[in-house]
Amino acid sequence: MLPRVRAAVAQLVAGLGAGAGAEPPAEPGGGDGGSPVSPSFCRPAFLQLSPEELRRADDHTGRAVQSPRDGRRRLPWSTGYAEVINAGKSQHNEDQACCEVVFVERRPSPRGRLPSRGKGFYFHYWALFDGHAGSGAAVMASKRLHLHICEQLRELVDILQDPSPPPICLPPETRAGLDDGEVPNNTMPRFHLEKAVSHESLVIGAIENAFKHMDEQIERERASQRLSGGCCALAAVYLMGKFYVANAGDSRAIIIRNGEIIPMSREFTPETERQRLQFLAFLRPELLGKEFTHLEFPRRIQPKELGKKMLYRDQNMNGWAYKKIEEDDLKFPLIYGEGKKARVMATIGVTRGLGDHDLKVFSSNIHIKPFLSCFPEVRVYDLTQYEHCPDDVLVLGTDGLWDVTNDKEVAGVVMEVLTGYEPNDPCRYTMVAQELVVRSRGMLKERGWRLANDKLGSGDDISVFVIPLGGPGNYT
Repeated sequence: MLPRVRAAVAQLVAGLGAGAGAEPPAEPGGGDGGSPVSPSFCRPAFLQLSPEELRRADDHTGRAVQSPRDGRRRLPWSTGYAEVINAGKSQHNEDQACCEVVFVERRPSPRGRLPSRGKGFYFHYWALFDGHAGSGAAVMASKRLHLHICEQLRELVDILQDPSPPPICLPPETRAGLDDGEVPNNTMPRFHLEKAVSHESLVIGAIENAFKHMDEQIERERASQRLSGGCCALAAVYLMGKFYVANAGDSRAIIIRNGEIIPMSREFTPETERQRLQFLAFLRPELLGKEFTHLEFPRRIQPKELGKKMLYRDQNMNGWAYKKIEEDDLKFPLIYGEGKKARVMATIGVTRGLGDHDLKVFSSNIHIKPFLSCFPEVRVYDLTQYEHCPDDVLVLGTDGLWDVTNDKEVAGVVMEVLTGYEPNDPCRYTMVAQELVVRSRGMLKERGWRLANDKLGSGDDISVFVIPLGGPGNYT
């Protein structure tokens, strides 16, 4: 194998060896008595942290849990939030979060007339961004993604507020009718072969397009804004009675309703997207730089095994079959490792997200971005279809939570904590978020951060939203 690929693997293995339980490095600005926090370090605006609190938030040794304090502006729907920095994995906390209520105003008419006053709608928005190789992409996405979603939804103001099916096309004469605030009857489908497009599908498309435009903005401004690395993105949009949960990366969202767990996302990793990655490499082998193979084998093949038979699978296969080993099969596999250790080209462990435009295989000119998709998977939950009690919640968490805690354990913590508070107590959801972060972080012992069962706690950044789905006062 070429030296640079060997070096990439060595770097990967070294990186996997560090993490939870490791002795954290000396951190400039960490602790209560340190120097001022670097300007590059910032936390979600809704936390409203003082300079002293920022120093504590940036302390890898103490790892103090941060939440919105009592008396400060409460998050929409009495949402709970908590976060904690990593145990020395990166210089600062690379997670970012955003929570907003956004008004979508109707776009002005092409003829220059101003939009009708008040013509539009609100959407509620929560998002987590898990940065890697720096926090630049995560910071920009936390400040801009909801604005891109707003811009995409502006095209839909008239359509979403009309009970009839959306028009399939908008010719000039139809556009004029829409500008007057009416949807003419002649925009309805006239041929039975035309597909019916629902309002829900239009919102999903708007969110998907917003992610694409966000990724393009990061690419355009990465040099001038010093946007390092990339980020996974998990966003929840509440619009007209429905939750749209969009996930690009390995963060996770679940709904807990009457004790039942409803998955609202899935992780996008080299293993879960193996066939998509292999198919792209099959269609465009030049992306592999003549150093990788798109085929997968159960283990690395040795030169002495040329001509022998080995199990393999390609982009079309879920099962395994035998093939005779050829010279090309000795190349490094496109997907290396398994589970949390799986990497694309021995470099990155997530396959969807924002940024990473400059990411290359170590000491090479092989770009990895073509294999990384910025498009999220969007799942929809209709709140109007169910009766919700104050204990029903949507939990959003970065992978620092889920690496050491499964869905059932999270649901158990949610129900345990909520039973200790009155249903109308607005602080109860913040207490849930704090408890989830504390339990997944663990307690600092002689052998590092440990969970209650003495297993390693999460050494990663952890960020959690707990969003109530029902109960008095939660829909304001």
